[in-house]
Amino acid sequence: QVQLVESGGGLVQAGGSLRLSCAASGRTLSSYAMAWFRQAPGKEREFVATLTRSGGDTYYADSVKGRFTIARDNAKNTVYLQMNSLKPEDTAVYYCAARFWDGVTSNEYAYDCWGQGTQVTVSS
Repeated sequence: QVQLVESGGGLVQAGGSLRLSCAASGRTLSSYAMAWFRQAPGKEREFVATLTRSGGDTYYADSVKGRFTIARDNAKNTVYLQMNSLKPEDTAVYYCAARFWDGVTSNEYAYDCWGQGTQVTVSS
């Protein structure tokens, strides 16, 4: 199993940017397709973005398309989520997830390992 630790969350004004990081240990990250999910207060967890093992294929939720970018650096065992043009509705706890099988999917039940999450708060 791979262990995942998110960082980079914080408080930002609407229109601002943040970059989240997800550092992996225990296994090489290149063996996993990776994704970001988020959960806002009182809501269910929702898919944000995912990419394949090589990073060659990505898939985004419509709500973040054009504003967020998922990327990975397998040499550093780290996945990133660059978030631009942030909106108050992006406020949530953001989770990193790993999936041993390659490909892109927004189905949270397809992911095998999860981090503890990092809080992102966007003020209006």
